[in-house]
Amino acid sequence: MIHSDGFRSLDRQECLRLLAKVPVGRVVYTRQALPAVLPVNFALDTDASVVLCTSAASDLVRAIDGVVVAFEADDFDAGSRSGWSVVVTGRAAVVTDPAEHERLLRTGPRSWMPMHDGVFVRVEAEMVTGRELTGLSEPG
Repeated sequence: MIHSDGFRSLDRQECLRLLAKVPVGRVVYTRQALPAVLPVNFALDTDASVVLCTSAASDLVRAIDGVVVAFEADDFDAGSRSGWSVVVTGRAAVVTDPAEHERLLRTGPRSWMPMHDGVFVRVEAEMVTGRELTGLSEPG
C-alpha cells in the first residue's frame, strides 16, 4: 500500500530480500548515554539475523554485546527519486559457540579492516520494518 506521503510499507520477507542485496548498513546504539551510528559491512544469516565481523577489542563490541540495537540499511537512486530503507531491531550478542564461530568463518561476512582478533556479532531480527519510496515526480 502506498501512503499519501509516497512511501510503501514493506513486509518482513521483502525487507530481508532487500537487505541481502547490499553489503553495508549502520548499527545504531548507545555510547556513553548518547546515540551513536557506525557503518559496517554485514551478512544475513540463515535465521535472518544480521551478522557483523569486528575486532574483539573494539568499542562497538563493548557497547552492543547483550543489548538491543537497531541496524539500518538502504539503497537510493537520486535520479529516479526512489529507494528503500530497512531497520532490524534486536538484541546483539557476540557469537561464543566455537562451532558457530567456525561456520561463520566459512559463510559469514569478512571484515573490510585487517584484524587478528575478529569476532562475529549477531543482531537478532526480532523486529524488521521497512519502507520503499517509488519515484515521485518533481515538485511543481
